Amino acid sequence: MRILLVEDESEAARLIASLIGAAGFAVDRAASIAAAREAVAKTAYDLALLDRRLPDGDGLTLLAHLRAALPGVRVMMLTAMDSLDEKVSGLDDGADDYVTKPFQGEELIARIRACLRRPGGPRLAPIVVGALSFDVTTREVSIAGRNVALHRRELDLLEALIRRVSRVTPRETLFEEVFAAGFDVQDNALDTAISRLRRRLDALGAGVSVHTLRGVGYMLTEHVG
Repeated sequence: MRILLVEDESEAARLIASLIGAAGFAVDRAASIAAAREAVAKTAYDLALLDRRLPDGDGLTLLAHLRAALPGVRVMMLTAMDSLDEKVSGLDDGADDYVTKPFQGEELIARIRACLRRPGGPRLAPIVVGALSFDVTTREVSIAGRNVALHRRELDLLEALIRRVSRVTPRETLFEEVFAAGFDVQDNALDTAISRLRRRLDALGAGVSVHTLRGVGYMLTEHVG
């Protein structure tokens, strides 16, 4: 899944792109309306994050162009313009969501996922590894064609790993995506959760392996042998 981030402040763009990438999304950056138009002419995006104050105008002016160029694209405003009138105008002009700065990273990722799950959005192919299939739109899990119910934390953990299949997911990223912010969580809680998920997937015959890279993170791959 690919996201276009239209943000002219380089440090903010770097931080937001890093956050989105850590959540398993591919992200391209554009620093102006003109650059965003060039990007959508070459690439099909599932969602666009638009700042409003851009060097060559208001990001809202991109909405009609995005809708015409990419039918079904989701558009979220991501801006410091936070008055009620500005929010209403953004939504009335066709934005799917309006997020004001500053924001919490966990909230932004959750709202991106919610935006992509709404009816009319792109239907994304499930991620399949071994006998395991994960529907990125509905978060439904199946193994060898049979639906499987996982506990919330197991599901959050599986999603974080499978979105980065065959890539290492850092421990810090897993803590941010799996455990609620603001709660005191012991360091070994993640290792315990991984062990439980690993045993569950093995017992269900998922055909995947969860590898431990000590001090770094974890990686999910198809089981070999």
